[in-house]
Amino acid sequence: MTVAGRREKASYRLEAGESVDVDIPPAPGRDVQPETIPLRIVHEDDDLLIVDKAAGMVVHPAPGNWTGTLVNALMGRGGELSNTGGAERAGIVHRLDKDTSGLLLVAKNDRVHRLLSAAMAARRITRRYATVSWGHIETERMQVDRPLARDPRDRTKMAVSPEGRSATTDFVRLARFDAGDLLRAQLLTGRTHQIRVHLASIGHPVVGDDVYGGGGGRRLVALQAKRHFLHAARLRFHHPVTGERLDIRSPLPEDLQRSLATIAEMPELLAHADPLDYFGFYQDDD
Repeated sequence: MTVAGRREKASYRLEAGESVDVDIPPAPGRDVQPETIPLRIVHEDDDLLIVDKAAGMVVHPAPGNWTGTLVNALMGRGGELSNTGGAERAGIVHRLDKDTSGLLLVAKNDRVHRLLSAAMAARRITRRYATVSWGHIETERMQVDRPLARDPRDRTKMAVSPEGRSATTDFVRLARFDAGDLLRAQLLTGRTHQIRVHLASIGHPVVGDDVYGGGGGRRLVALQAKRHFLHAARLRFHHPVTGERLDIRSPLPEDLQRSLATIAEMPELLAHADPLDYFGFYQDDD
């Protein structure tokens, strides 16, 4: 401890008028280690790649999840990744929640990372999700425009708040079942947990979402533990370097396909290559 420019023991008693200088060292960093983890790559070129992420995989290292993440797996593949977000977020342009499956963009260099981020902010990248909500939304089409911020009572959660950042999601009902709706959700902004919080805020949480009130009844809809019905099924954008129009789709995973067949009471969906196509998810209306 330094008092008025001189070193003193920690037990030193301060006198009136004395000042204390404290040097706080930076928090120790943690090296992100490459790991050999299988990934499903659905598109790759010199500038970017698109991963079809499995549910249960964390996107980037953080306290409690320093290994086994998507970033560890990307580093394990070798090759260049953007460093815009630092080593712990190497290549990551946007995130998916741990228990959300589907398509995720990865940039291989900082320039492409900046271009993709700008395109996303300008709404030039279409991101569509398939989800099933409990109950029925009021209209066939609905836009939820409610700002989001960290929940002051639980910092691991998000909440609607007038002090939050703007957040807008478009919802289209594709099918109405006894217990809930199959929805196509399109992000117009990209806030943490946005679709999940927006649906919970209108009283129709995502089926299986333990965090935001949709976890009850999981067995009734054949949904496994720690899984919610949310899947990033489509990415559509122009390549930031070549200008090529990319339209990437991810069929509904087997576990969600089984759940949808149960909710819909349509076992024949299990034989369908992609039930989302059956319900018109990929039909363009813009």
